[in-house]
Amino acid sequence: MTALREGTVKANGLEFAYLEQGEGPLVLLMHGFPDNAHTWSHQMPALAAAGYRAVAPFLRGYPPTQIPDDGYYDSATLATDARELILALSDGEPAFYVGTDWGTLLAFPLMHAYPEVLKRAVVMVVPYPLAAAGIVADPALLHYSFHVWFHQLEGLPEASIPGNDFAYVEYLWRLWEPDFEDPDHVASVKRTLAHDGALSAALGYYRAMFNPEKMDPALADVRATFGNQISVPTLGIYGRDDPLGVFDEAHRPFFSNEFRIERPAGGQHFIHRSRPDVINELILSWFSARA
Repeated sequence: MTALREGTVKANGLEFAYLEQGEGPLVLLMHGFPDNAHTWSHQMPALAAAGYRAVAPFLRGYPPTQIPDDGYYDSATLATDARELILALSDGEPAFYVGTDWGTLLAFPLMHAYPEVLKRAVVMVVPYPLAAAGIVADPALLHYSFHVWFHQLEGLPEASIPGNDFAYVEYLWRLWEPDFEDPDHVASVKRTLAHDGALSAALGYYRAMFNPEKMDPALADVRATFGNQISVPTLGIYGRDDPLGVFDEAHRPFFSNEFRIERPAGGQHFIHRSRPDVINELILSWFSARA
């Protein structure tokens, strides 16, 4: 088994830090919140053993990746980050993709705007935004997603989230994966968010969701593609116990090519960590089905 390596690469004007394991076709693994690149510790060895080069970057603003001076965290910026990472890491060759949480939310615009950089994709636990519009009509789902609205506030999240040793992070992990304990990894997530500027950067992703003033005006042409259907062959994974899995079939109108949903038993928001063997098998099967 090849050893885990660390590296850095310049992409979209930022210095990205990443973890890497294996040799072969590139698989880009993108994490979410509250999380970091170490979240893929169960997937990277499996991908390496299967003959892939697994690369897990720390997303923009998540140390040791650079925190941008311009403060842009909108979906067009994040999609362009992923495109530039793929091009820089693969000598221009298309890559495979795995995302969870924000890694999923940026996968959709990536596939809209830059389908040529991807071979096949796996997205987990977060629905396509337009497919999940029903969240606003369901109080239980609103509670499950309360952080999206809380993070829109200015100042209060920065003041409260670090309190009591980032108890907020532990609360989200319990809320989203109540039957799974992952204390060592959660501790590493807290250390990531404790870096100067990291928490505000992570919150910036949410604040750019609905505020046009926080979207990079130079990327208007990228946003113009978001109405296109997605042609990248895509596997969606939503745990059978995940409340957001109710929107699984609502995805189909947004995909014009091969699209499949899997809902394994057990596991919720952090299913790639709570059910790693199942998730690894699904990922490898999907990638090996390539033409």
